[in-house]
Amino acid sequence: MKPLLLILAFFISAHLIAQDVFRFEVRSDEERIDAPVSVTLDGLNYNTDKGALVLYETTSEGEIQVPCQLEPGHTAKLWFILSGTTSKSAIRNFVLKLEDNNNKIVQQVILKKQPQDLTILSKEKPVLSYRYGMIYPPEGINPLYKRSGFIHPLLTPEGQILSRIQAPDHYHHYGIWGPWTLTHIDDREVDFWNLAKGQGTVRFEAFLSETEGEVFSGFKALQQHIDFGGTGEDQVAMNEVLDVRTWNAGDNVFIIDYTTSLNSPLPNGIMLDAYRYGGGIGFRATEKWHKDNCTVLTSGGKTRADADGSNARWCIVEGESDARAGRSGILFLSHPSNRMHPESMRVWPLDANGGRGDMYFEFVPIRHEDWKLETRKDYTLKYRMIVFDGEMDAETAEMHWNSFAKMPQIHRLK
Repeated sequence: MKPLLLILAFFISAHLIAQDVFRFEVRSDEERIDAPVSVTLDGLNYNTDKGALVLYETTSEGEIQVPCQLEPGHTAKLWFILSGTTSKSAIRNFVLKLEDNNNKIVQQVILKKQPQDLTILSKEKPVLSYRYGMIYPPEGINPLYKRSGFIHPLLTPEGQILSRIQAPDHYHHYGIWGPWTLTHIDDREVDFWNLAKGQGTVRFEAFLSETEGEVFSGFKALQQHIDFGGTGEDQVAMNEVLDVRTWNAGDNVFIIDYTTSLNSPLPNGIMLDAYRYGGGIGFRATEKWHKDNCTVLTSGGKTRADADGSNARWCIVEGESDARAGRSGILFLSHPSNRMHPESMRVWPLDANGGRGDMYFEFVPIRHEDWKLETRKDYTLKYRMIVFDGEMDAETAEMHWNSFAKMPQIHRLK
């Protein structure tokens, strides 16, 4: 009887350790590449101490473990990467299990907090740093140019720095940031970007969360747009929650989501005036890039010569670098939910900065129409950056766009 009891105990233990939660299939209606995907956990008790949620893809070679990450919230989601290229009309099958998983996948994307910067690293390579400490301009330059709350440096997988701050021609340029320029509070103009005007600025206030996981790592930061103008004390004109996350999506690219949510506490809200600058995401490129070695390609087929003022779903900004292929770049993606999508862009012309043709790029959701932010209402803009070395073509950009724009169809199976 003892051998039989041992066998029975083994099967009972195995049942407790590995239990199917549900099976589902992912149906892709468009061609995608390394797509972050989520499945809702509605109706499930995922807050359990009886095991861990472990995801497997069912393939012809058997079940292959896939990194997954729980994102709690009003609607809980389980995130994973639909790795590689998924063709149009493809169906991929998965099973979610509850098990005592002793083979936990090693975390690949981590945060490193320093006294002035929070850095995201992927497989020990720095991806970006978020500057939460105040940075001042060089000695002898107007101290009004000081600020905090921006991304710099932004790096490629081979370590090429693509961003720039405090360029002598524009000391108010800060890597990657949200440069709201021409605004009105009641009848008074307030500029939060051209800092030397002394009308306003943007400051880091606090980290709301810092997250590390097997699929993504990132942070949420509260940034305050401060109005200096008028009489009396400075006031907060807009509270901004900046949500930045980097996805664990292979070795060839960095995939970074940049989501900004604005809320004005002012009694009458704030008007973001139509202007060629002002938007959810702006980028001042490395000083290495100029008109002779930096190119642009948009989803509308526009190039550096004619992209400015046009509308696009995506834009590739690419230039010469010290990477092995001799080039590096960023694919900027605008989400379909964004205001005025496809969004207008500001792309510096070839004769910018005295003919040198330095690179500045921005998605500008207010280029052609004013945007009134009503008091105590949330407004969100969502962007994604695909950072790469080498070159990127329109076909690859479209696959990344499909991955960002819409979740594939997910069907739970019995």
